[in-house]
Amino acid sequence: MNLGYTITRSSKRRKLTITVERDRSVIVHAPEGISDIDIDNVVASKRQWIYEKTGHSQKYQALPHAPGKEIVNGESALYLGKPYRIEIMKVCDAKIQFGQHFLVPHISTQKREELFREWYITRANEEILPKVKNYASKLGVHYVKAKIIDNRYRWGSCTLKNNVNFNWRLVKAPMFVIDYVIVHELTHLMEGNHTPRFWNIVRSQLAQVEKAKQWLKENGQLLEQSI
Repeated sequence: MNLGYTITRSSKRRKLTITVERDRSVIVHAPEGISDIDIDNVVASKRQWIYEKTGHSQKYQALPHAPGKEIVNGESALYLGKPYRIEIMKVCDAKIQFGQHFLVPHISTQKREELFREWYITRANEEILPKVKNYASKLGVHYVKAKIIDNRYRWGSCTLKNNVNFNWRLVKAPMFVIDYVIVHELTHLMEGNHTPRFWNIVRSQLAQVEKAKQWLKENGQLLEQSI
């Protein structure tokens, strides 16, 4: 059975790493000078690990239904791990109001989804980015820029230019999960691979690492939905 993968090379990368995205695509991140033959040999040596990752029964399974719920009265939307009731209202402001529940303008379904996305992105900037700065200070690491981005299959990423990116959908998750993803990506500024040292650093900052990982495995598909 052939194992397909995509290669991305960089002159700044020193080690070869392999990642399996949530859509099951396999990405090889390689130093600029390494040959295709050498890469293929490394991938072949990791074949069993890659098959286990792509065959994960929770993280990579297909959604049993189309992403997203209908934004109608009585439905709910997640925020920081809790579901809040949606109420469609004839309000003057064409924006979402939030308190004990979501008050959503009586407009088209597509526009309601756009409003929710904008609302989540705003809250993600407010909730996540200050935490990134705080944890970076605790860890003693420096990042160039932290951004909230739209990436359906990755919760966070650390780039070769020392930028850290976080998926806006994370703001739907409980705070201990958000903390885990933040610390995970910041730790990559010190340790590129998931070595024992990497996990020791992560666990030194968080008490609920395994709980957060399990939550993402069981509920990641909920975050991928439009609301």
